[in-house]
Amino acid sequence: MTRLKFWGVRGSIPTPGPGTVHYGGNTSCVEVRGDGEIVILDAGTGLRLLGRALMEEFKDKPLNLTLLLTHTHWDHIHGLPFFAPVYNSKCRLRILGSVGARKGLVGALTGQMESTYFPVPFAKLPGNIDVEEFKELNFDIGPFCIRAKRANHPGLCVGYRLTTPDGVICFFPDTEPRTGGQDRDMIEFVRDADVLILDSQYDAVEYRAHMGWGHGCVDDSVRLALQAGVRTLYLFHHDPDHDDRRMEELVGSARQMAGAGTLKVEAAREGVTIDLGAKIG
Repeated sequence: MTRLKFWGVRGSIPTPGPGTVHYGGNTSCVEVRGDGEIVILDAGTGLRLLGRALMEEFKDKPLNLTLLLTHTHWDHIHGLPFFAPVYNSKCRLRILGSVGARKGLVGALTGQMESTYFPVPFAKLPGNIDVEEFKELNFDIGPFCIRAKRANHPGLCVGYRLTTPDGVICFFPDTEPRTGGQDRDMIEFVRDADVLILDSQYDAVEYRAHMGWGHGCVDDSVRLALQAGVRTLYLFHHDPDHDDRRMEELVGSARQMAGAGTLKVEAAREGVTIDLGAKIG
């Protein structure tokens, strides 16, 4: 059975505190497991919690992991220096990201661990780490067929479609809706997904003040999911100023907009596990 777990759901900056206890304050990190394969989507601060859980589970056993990065903005890579498995020589971590970033994938990951910012340099990590920039937007990881697509976000950023033995997961943590028919490619890319994890940082009023920032709007996320025939939409990349009460309001509004059809709407929440084989929604 393919299993998905949210370890970080927040956008831009971690927001710990009593107001975010329910949905969580860690930044982007999602774990997908199936047929013995572990794929991690993004390396935000939620990655630290995942690392602790993996070390507790596997202890001294060899650990093989694949990390798919959407891009190298801080809230998507800042957990890597605190990821316990990279300090374990029995861990093998393969890090994949799209070719074309200005400093390159290696440059971005090693840069945040230079002595100015962090005490342990990337090159001194005892784990077996391979960093690869993919040029082809279609590839396989174990039982998962992966497709990548450029997202509408400043700099080089992609989203992913994972076709698993139990269903389809689409992951776009940072992307802004396109207009004038330019969203057709996106609709087709996420078509019939069982799970769509989508940047929904703003409400409609907030979005008008942040157009061009590369982030999504709840209303547009629901519209896209409806047009694409998605089964379950998970609002993601929660705004750091949106506390749990505000998140409940946004979920309620999104569900009202979705209506009584087949689309189920949730807000991603730290610690929640989804079994695709259980036919969610």
